Amino acid sequence: MRIVLAAVSSNRCMSGVSRHAANLAKSLLTRLEVSALHVLVAPWEHQYVREAIGRSDARLHLHAVPLATGTFRRNIWYYRSLPSIAEQLRADVVHITYPSPIRIRAFPCLVVITLHDLYPYDIPANFGFPKVLFNRLILRHCLKNAHAIACVSESTKLRLGLTMPEVLAKAVTICNSIDRGPIPAVPSFVATWGDAPFLLCVAQHRRNKNVLVAIRAFKRAMATGQMASETRLIIVGMPGPESGSLYRFVRTARLSDHVFFISGISDAEMSWCYRNCELLLAPSIVEGFGLPVAEAQLAGCRIVCSDIPAFREVGSGACRFVSLTADADEQFARAIIASLRERRPLPTHLAHLSPAGIADQYMRLYKRVRALSGSETAAVHQDDHTAKPAKSPLTDEVPNAAHS
Repeated sequence: MRIVLAAVSSNRCMSGVSRHAANLAKSLLTRLEVSALHVLVAPWEHQYVREAIGRSDARLHLHAVPLATGTFRRNIWYYRSLPSIAEQLRADVVHITYPSPIRIRAFPCLVVITLHDLYPYDIPANFGFPKVLFNRLILRHCLKNAHAIACVSESTKLRLGLTMPEVLAKAVTICNSIDRGPIPAVPSFVATWGDAPFLLCVAQHRRNKNVLVAIRAFKRAMATGQMASETRLIIVGMPGPESGSLYRFVRTARLSDHVFFISGISDAEMSWCYRNCELLLAPSIVEGFGLPVAEAQLAGCRIVCSDIPAFREVGSGACRFVSLTADADEQFARAIIASLRERRPLPTHLAHLSPAGIADQYMRLYKRVRALSGSETAAVHQDDHTAKPAKSPLTDEVPNAAHS
């Protein structure tokens, strides 16, 4: 089976969508029936996606597609260019890693969409007005036209059923896969810290991440005198709409020596942060999956997180859940102090999120949808190892990851 993963985005450093694409690629490469896997990214994404996949496999081809910056150009690429790329790469399945505009009749194969969340409906403040209206339009267009929808959690599938019940029949739940990652590497930004303890918050600066509550809770916990005076809060995530207000609060609250905003760190550095932090703080209002909570369990972290459906799905006894009430700042601060009194838990083995297990679910989805479609393309594109490879339509194709 020849699979194309379309993961072209505007992100300049690792995001949840990029992580999903990299982890999905690693998962699919565990399957012998995958004869070719083409991963399409923007030029500025190539380096960190290549490092995140970190695999040497002759079947893997990582392409940096010719694309200028801008939302409009990216959407046009998905709508106009992706179908022809799928045809020239003789794809059996095109898997688009987040909802994007698609011209479904132009595709020579099946199209599967990963649905991470329903943020345009659940948290419109992430986008602002009128941009949120365009995001809702694209979301509905994409989900209506795709052959199958892979929801990353049961809570996302439930929200889909409430928001767009007409497409629920073609939706399934397949969680994100996770693994223990690379050997940890000490980040450069901690070189002068010595052994100073730190709390970790992994979150983009967007409204749903509730980062301001994390900072306020940290401030309250520090004020109790029950944490070391040199304790820091490290917030790892891309800047976004909330950045300005977060930076202003830190300055006004005189926390500049304690709260640090970091982005663009490597997987090895992220692994070090999970393994060495005092605890993970995740106060999100709404999430599609909750990848940091899952990754923190693999590392054996203490975890203080909001009591929301997505975190309940991936969380375990290692998590201390906090309700998002009017006094959430105080409740999170108390939970932080209580968690720090407990022993660090042992790493949790999340077998149901293993790459091999998730790959098995995706392969069953691909095969089932191909069988139900009854399309001629499913037969035409059966693997033929004697056929001459089609010329790549990607003028700036980067080298195979095995040789990069």
